[in-house]
Amino acid sequence: MNLLDSLGSLRSLTAGPWIYPVVAASILLDVFLPVLPSGFLVITAATAAATATAATPDVPSILPLLLCAASASVLGDFLAYRLALRGGARIDRAIARSRRLSVAQERLGTALTRGGGLLVVLARFAPAGRSVVSLGAGAAKRRVEEFLPWSALAGVTWASYSVGLGWLGGQWLGATWFSAGVSTLALFLAGGLAAYLIRRPAAAPATAS
Repeated sequence: MNLLDSLGSLRSLTAGPWIYPVVAASILLDVFLPVLPSGFLVITAATAAATATAATPDVPSILPLLLCAASASVLGDFLAYRLALRGGARIDRAIARSRRLSVAQERLGTALTRGGGLLVVLARFAPAGRSVVSLGAGAAKRRVEEFLPWSALAGVTWASYSVGLGWLGGQWLGATWFSAGVSTLALFLAGGLAAYLIRRPAAAPATAS
């Protein structure tokens, strides 16, 4: 018996209503603990859901999983934003000691004011980008109406992409660990691209001749 067999089938590990609160808690908390495997959990559940039948009623359903993932993402972002907004001098000092948070604070101050909230959406895919942007928006004292709509768009986009990857992988490769791994790799590749786009320096404004 190999390691994957000893872990049991992918379906058996995701069966039952408990999978939704586990997924939600992981997504909610990974804004504070980016090491949590929230993306992998979403993809694994969606992979199992892709091959659900009448004989497997306990396997997750796609729509509830999507709503669960998107809602937890937005709520986690909002909690981090509020924490930084209300954190006062302690949060300000923590951000000042972190180059990544300091840069995010400076960039958000301009990007969100100019309607460039696409940065929030891109950061949702980048490694730890969600944490940096949510805390940075609060520390920069951005108004909630400037941040929350973009956070909602980011949460829906990320959840749709992650669930879609798992579902497509399950349709093409079956409810297997290999399928979940391939889909997770695609999520990591999207994160790498998002990180590159965020770090890419903005083009210098053209000067009049």
